[in-house]
Amino acid sequence: MKAILIALLSVCAVACGTDESRLPVQRWQDVVIGVETRPAPVVVGMNEFLVSGTRPPRRAAYDLLVFIRMSDADPWVQSIQDGHTGVYRRALNVGDGPQALQVRLKHGAEETVLRYPLPRAAATSN
Repeated sequence: MKAILIALLSVCAVACGTDESRLPVQRWQDVVIGVETRPAPVVVGMNEFLVSGTRPPRRAAYDLLVFIRMSDADPWVQSIQDGHTGVYRRALNVGDGPQALQVRLKHGAEETVLRYPLPRAAATSN
């Protein structure tokens, strides 16, 4: 039984580590911020971005305001909070070429901007 549990945990660890939808996490204050993309990897056109916030020990950071954009020239758009889960969603248009998702976080009077470089977007097959 112990061997089966270890095998299952190993498979889960490998699967989580190779997920193309997840970008490297960053920290702000006491919050770990993660970003996932739908689809994965990103494609030219509309993509959904899921920004998640977690406080130790594994508590959802549901008290943030989260805004995202693709470039300094774009306006900030507020992400929609998905209940009290610490997940915020929004779709943005991704163009061709190197880009970085900008995530602006606000908590009370504090705010910051994090940047998440995106892999080059694949052309859509439409």
